[in-house]
Amino acid sequence: MPKRNFNELAYKNIDDFIFGSSIHPVKCKNGLVIGGGQVFPELNFTLPPMSITQETMPEVLKQYKSIIEGACQRARELYAPGFAVEVELLPPTTYHPEWGIEIIKTVRDVMYEYEQKYGLKSVLRATPVDIREDRESVHMWKGRHWELILQTFEGCAKEGADFLAIESIGGKDIHDDAVMFCDIQKALFALGVLGVRDMSRLWSAIVDIAEKTGSFASGDTACGFANTAMVLAERGYIPKVFSAVIRVMSAVRSLAAVEEGAVGPHKDCGYEGVYVKAITGTPISMEGKSSACAHLSPLGNIAAAVADLWSNESVQNIRLLGGMAPTVSMEQLIYDCRLLNEAASKGREEAILLRNMLTDSDSRFDPQAYVLRPDVVLKISKEIVNETGSFNRMKAAALAAIDELKQAAAEGKVTAEERELSWLDTMKGQVEDIPDEDEFIRQMVEENASDKFIPEKYDLQEL
Repeated sequence: MPKRNFNELAYKNIDDFIFGSSIHPVKCKNGLVIGGGQVFPELNFTLPPMSITQETMPEVLKQYKSIIEGACQRARELYAPGFAVEVELLPPTTYHPEWGIEIIKTVRDVMYEYEQKYGLKSVLRATPVDIREDRESVHMWKGRHWELILQTFEGCAKEGADFLAIESIGGKDIHDDAVMFCDIQKALFALGVLGVRDMSRLWSAIVDIAEKTGSFASGDTACGFANTAMVLAERGYIPKVFSAVIRVMSAVRSLAAVEEGAVGPHKDCGYEGVYVKAITGTPISMEGKSSACAHLSPLGNIAAAVADLWSNESVQNIRLLGGMAPTVSMEQLIYDCRLLNEAASKGREEAILLRNMLTDSDSRFDPQAYVLRPDVVLKISKEIVNETGSFNRMKAAALAAIDELKQAAAEGKVTAEERELSWLDTMKGQVEDIPDEDEFIRQMVEENASDKFIPEKYDLQEL
């Protein structure tokens, strides 16, 4: 598939930029449409603490079967019009693709059963873990680890996975240090150079598999980048304004998947999906207050403002007073989606009112929430698409986010601690000091090559 280029916003009117509706909805084989007017729950679950080995695989499959049966039953009892399920495969089940494929088959068979018996439509997202972070991985785009990931994708698609997704880690070897030391230049190298290059190769391969198997290449997420920054900011380790700027920058990285042919829905833990939707019109999955079972965030309501799927992030299969945790999460998601869809059914004005209430209830309390405001997203996204090339777009994203936060803080539109505001000027100066792309890459490779970051794994050895 030829590379797609997005040089203008998909949304020209903010009133069209809203939950449950996308310009390019995804129509699934069973008739379920993501982004076609309704928000559907996307349940994400995982195992309780246990080992995954050949010997324990029968118990692993039993756990997954029990989880999805409980979730499907609760969805039926609450008259859910449809739902999505995401299975984020754990490392052993990607190192052993046959295990991950069998898990997908086990879960999908139960979903098929409920659809055939009760007409409960559902779709499945398979998300293999990116095992290329393993120090034994010889290269990002070849070798055993690369082949195992692609084998897992193809096998899962053949067993009924509707959507293919991943939390890719290209550039994370640099970005972890960038976040710890609040180094915006190093973060730009990780996201805008290493990350985008990796995404382009990886998602080209995923799109090929999707086309061959009749599945959808859905989208990536900067979870290991922007969410790591968000969690550290939430704990007071780094400035929230730094995390907010990283979030906006990560949108350029996530956009690379769509440029290679991904069609959505963008993955839930990528809050930068709002920018991807603004630029491309693809549907997105989001998570907010219902994901507190996995991590805390300042984005509980605003995350739903333009969501097409509403997720809980990931919940372990443990017993709560109300029942097993995944079943409880399914109920919470269904009720959230009911409210969103009820507002939409009342008419455009009511839907916009709810979207604005979701937005305003969060955005003034935290810079990380403020950069997810639909109006801010469209404004910054326009600055991104006005540039060409991921490197220039990444710089534009950073500068636009910094300027927007400076103005918002000055006008009292967002709460920002005085000691954090100086970081905005510091970051702006550092971004403006970045040389042209080739010189920048040479500098970064020379300064950061180590046993953790090996340039040869990204084909940068000749620079």
